[in-house]
Amino acid sequence: MDSSQLLKGVLDLAVLAVLDGRDSYGYDVVRRLREAGLDDVGDASVYGTLRRLFKAGALTSYVVASDEGPHRKYYGLNDVGRTLLSDSARTWTSFAATMDGLLKEVGAG
Repeated sequence: MDSSQLLKGVLDLAVLAVLDGRDSYGYDVVRRLREAGLDDVGDASVYGTLRRLFKAGALTSYVVASDEGPHRKYYGLNDVGRTLLSDSARTWTSFAATMDGLLKEVGAG
C-alpha cells in the first residue's frame, strides 16, 4: 500500500496534533512530524497544509525575528483549530477501530 496516499488523508490531523502542544514554524512542524514517524512527509505538503489551515481560520500566525537567518512565521491553534482537531481525532479513532475490526476478521491484525 502506498503510504503517501494515506498521509494525504491524515496530514491535516497530524499537523493540528503537532501544533496542539506548542506553536511552531514550518520547518519545525516538518521535523516534529518526521520524528513522530512520518518519514515520507514532504516539506511542500506541510507548508501548503499550514497555509490552507490558516486561510480556513483554524490557525493563528505571527512572525518572530531570528538571529540565525530570516524571520520565522509561527503557527498555533486557535479555538476553531482545537475544535477541528477534536472532531478529526474522533473521526480518525472511529475509522481506525473499524479498520482494526476488518483486519482482524481476515486474520491480518
